[in-house]
Amino acid sequence: MSAAQVRARYVTLLSLRWAPVGLLIPVLVLLPLERGISLLQIGSAVAVQGFVVLLLELPTGGLADALGRRPVLLVAGAVNLVALSLFAVAGTFWLLAASYLLQGVYRALDSGPLQSWFVDRSLAADPGADIESGLSRGEVACSLAIGGAALASGGLVWLGPVGLGSLGQVSALTVPVLVALALSLLSTVAVALIMAEDRPARGKAALGASLRGVPVAIGGALALARRSRVVQALIAVEFLWSFGMVTFEKLMPVRLSEVTAAAGPLIGPVNAIAWAASAAGAALVPLLVRSAGARWAGFTLCLAQGVMIVGMGLFAGPAGVIGAFLLCYAVHGAANPVHSGLLHRQATGEYRTSLLSLNSMVAAPGFSIGAIVLTAVAVRTSTTTAIVAGAVVLAAAAPLYLVKSPAVFREPAPSGTSESLAL
Repeated sequence: MSAAQVRARYVTLLSLRWAPVGLLIPVLVLLPLERGISLLQIGSAVAVQGFVVLLLELPTGGLADALGRRPVLLVAGAVNLVALSLFAVAGTFWLLAASYLLQGVYRALDSGPLQSWFVDRSLAADPGADIESGLSRGEVACSLAIGGAALASGGLVWLGPVGLGSLGQVSALTVPVLVALALSLLSTVAVALIMAEDRPARGKAALGASLRGVPVAIGGALALARRSRVVQALIAVEFLWSFGMVTFEKLMPVRLSEVTAAAGPLIGPVNAIAWAASAAGAALVPLLVRSAGARWAGFTLCLAQGVMIVGMGLFAGPAGVIGAFLLCYAVHGAANPVHSGLLHRQATGEYRTSLLSLNSMVAAPGFSIGAIVLTAVAVRTSTTTAIVAGAVVLAAAAPLYLVKSPAVFREPAPSGTSESLAL
């Protein structure tokens, strides 16, 4: 399989994986509320998912490295189908919590294997493959899939309830969940059909050896983090970045409501446009990396995102707040593949997914601490102060992209230079 074929399959699988998320975003809170579950109970159920991800992130990354990326993704797909089925019928807190618990298992299993498969297969087909371009195309596909599906979800809700024969009538808010369930099934089937992985046939003894290799894979990732200043810096970036993400994921709607009474109707379309802006930003990554190098691209994007978030907090009118929000998402779309590319170049295929899981694991407490701290700041002072504080924390991560480590890898040089830049 050529590197181009690997990239095409990666983009296809990534689009199918994230489209259901876009369908669910507009109804995740509204559907449980419609069924009589309180907002506090919904928040508690969501917290279950975060704790499960935190506990399972590294073990499941090690499992993917030891057992194989494809089988782990197939198990993840099966767990997701059960989780979505529970969410579709959840009328009590306990059913909703069970759905989110399984979503946590799914997220932990799903975090990293597809991206690791893409990088490994691309480098196997062409050792000089431009993985940043592939990652950026994946980010474009992901953003467009989420944005397009979110718009489709709104249209499905607008069409109203649907009758399913003997099963009775399904509420308008439930319809996007059922469509997401169907798309998730299609995504799992696609993994089974087109995600080729060169792994030897495994009997019980080989399977046991793979499972015993899980702690070895985890240990390898932790050892790499201990001895590499670059890995330590990138993981610190992820923590600070996740802390700051609270500003545009949670506080932006509050800020918009302060500058316009029409915030409610605007949030949906603005979010859809934001994902399109994210896709546009991701499309520019190859140009950024070629012209400045990955490290300087990460540094610049981190600072730029901080500036955009400050704009969200300080601009007085809805046009300014929305404009800064859209630019923030455009920068965010570009920053994701740059960060992922730098992280991938620190890892060998043997421990790649475990390292990605380690990076992802610190994001959970980073976001949770940010949510607690910044919402407290917003309540005690103002939303503007909280947003600016989050922007400062996020931008403070920028210099960490410039940390160097001897003999870890050599990234492609910016165009016009003769040698690559070593981190």
